[in-house]
Amino acid sequence: MYLAKEGINMESKILENAKRWGNNAYFSDEDRQEISKLLSELPQSEQELTERFYRDLEFGTGGLRAPMGMGQNRMNKYNVRRATQALANNVIKQFGGGSAVISYDSRHRSKEFALEAAGVFAANGIKAHVFRVLTPTPMLSFGVRYYKAQTGIMITASHNPPIYNGFKAFWEDGAQVVPPMDKKIIDSYNELTDWNDIKYMSFEEAEKRKLAFWTDEQVEEAFYKIIETKVIQDLNLCNEHGSELSIIYTALHGSGQVPCTAIAKRLGFTKFHSIAEQAMPDGNFSTVKSPNPEEPKAMAMAIDYMLKNNADIAYGTDPDGDRLGVVVNDHGKAAIINGNQIAALMLFYIFSMKTEKKTLPKNALVIKSIVTSPIQNAIVEHFGGVVQDTLTGFKWMAGLIRDHELNKAPFNFVFASEESFGYMPHSECRDKDAVSSVALMSELALYYKRKGKNLIESLDDIYAQFGFFYESLVSLDYEGIAGAQKIQRIMSLFRDFPETHFAGEEIVAKEDYETSLSMDLSLKINKTIALPKSNVLSFTFSSGNKLFLRPSGTEPKIKFYTMVRETEGDITQKKLNAIKKVKLIEDKIKEYCEKA
Repeated sequence: MYLAKEGINMESKILENAKRWGNNAYFSDEDRQEISKLLSELPQSEQELTERFYRDLEFGTGGLRAPMGMGQNRMNKYNVRRATQALANNVIKQFGGGSAVISYDSRHRSKEFALEAAGVFAANGIKAHVFRVLTPTPMLSFGVRYYKAQTGIMITASHNPPIYNGFKAFWEDGAQVVPPMDKKIIDSYNELTDWNDIKYMSFEEAEKRKLAFWTDEQVEEAFYKIIETKVIQDLNLCNEHGSELSIIYTALHGSGQVPCTAIAKRLGFTKFHSIAEQAMPDGNFSTVKSPNPEEPKAMAMAIDYMLKNNADIAYGTDPDGDRLGVVVNDHGKAAIINGNQIAALMLFYIFSMKTEKKTLPKNALVIKSIVTSPIQNAIVEHFGGVVQDTLTGFKWMAGLIRDHELNKAPFNFVFASEESFGYMPHSECRDKDAVSSVALMSELALYYKRKGKNLIESLDDIYAQFGFFYESLVSLDYEGIAGAQKIQRIMSLFRDFPETHFAGEEIVAKEDYETSLSMDLSLKINKTIALPKSNVLSFTFSSGNKLFLRPSGTEPKIKFYTMVRETEGDITQKKLNAIKKVKLIEDKIKEYCEKA
């Protein structure tokens, strides 16, 4: 087998790497036997060995994510130790020492990996606070700030299939690491080539030495109290009328069950019914194909229960409790709303209510990703606020908040979101937060219900005021080495796109975030994009509609985002026209990808 880019025979290298792991006394006998078994099953096991040993597991800008198992390119306790040592080296270099906070979700081995990370921190003299129960990502982010820690780790692979796990690295502000620190950690990780350079002690030993601790309920209570203070209306309004809203919830076997239920009850939403079959943590995610609330099939049980019991709304959260999906009971029919629509509802409610109550701050700041709907610009600018774009990922949004704080910029943060069902309703947590989002969505759903409207009708009111914005996502999966090469070919095809039109739309501008160039094709003018370099492309059409594409940073996928706006005709005609335009673009995307 050959890797074309390197032009070298990979088969001997893979075998050499596998044998080295199989013979390394640093690894347990049981773990080494896993490799020995694969070696004994050659040639049938060739593909599996190749996937495990053709490279080191990459520590990306957010951490690690891969299928679990023994091997260089797999999530296992040894690679967790290596990543934690890289983090510890930089904590010591930057702060001289300090403390860390660690949490984990419901995936297989998540708690084990969390304790392994604590053992590395402890052996480096860094105190490790480990959450006493599985905890969502937003609570980990909050916990880093609560304990005034220097770093944090969340063991999760978000909504990936059950065979995956991952490692997210956080810094002292409670946000995932950003430049230049991410590069320093990555360099440290890559420099750790001798397992004996990784310091480690068992969690039990770390506890005895008072270097590792289980958290108590105080940090959880502080998290809930912060959310209570962020209610837009008077908290008494929710407590007095919350029982008027009936809510169905599914945790999809993840970490959201306890905190989402707790915050709903604390705010007075007593008709909060959790789907029992999906409430308990389950690393197999046995009732769904994918534990992702972005996918309608994952919400099927909640939708069915909502309609049978005539409830108002259904929620779903992913395994690490940072994404929120919403389905509305629209007069007896399930209406699934996407992440852009959920964010638009939240945003309009926040700005309209704060304007009415005269609590909207000056220079009210909203942050969104470049692939998130421009309806946010229309709403925020209408109320006199400011929208700033970042690359995809809440680490960039939280990083922008931190930059503004350090530079004493004249902005007052209000809200952040991205289209992939992530929302940050306040800055006490520096990552997307499904728990706070359940609180906000319930509050606004109650508000509109008391006015005689469901959320679909409320959305149509927003569209009537600002125009109909419609977005779609085409996500194409390409697994393994061949898949990675396919994604590269697709990006190259679009980067060097030879035609002047796409799906009948004239291309008037092209932005390449990897080269930081924005090209006006009609005026032949190039401008610099003032964002970090990233493998992202966008096309702007003469109609004002846009197409973005980028490889996923955490999954073997390439994603295409289409954004259109319709202002002509009634709401029904606007919707029909937008759907037709998007369908033409999506079909053309798939046609080009098949050719690549």
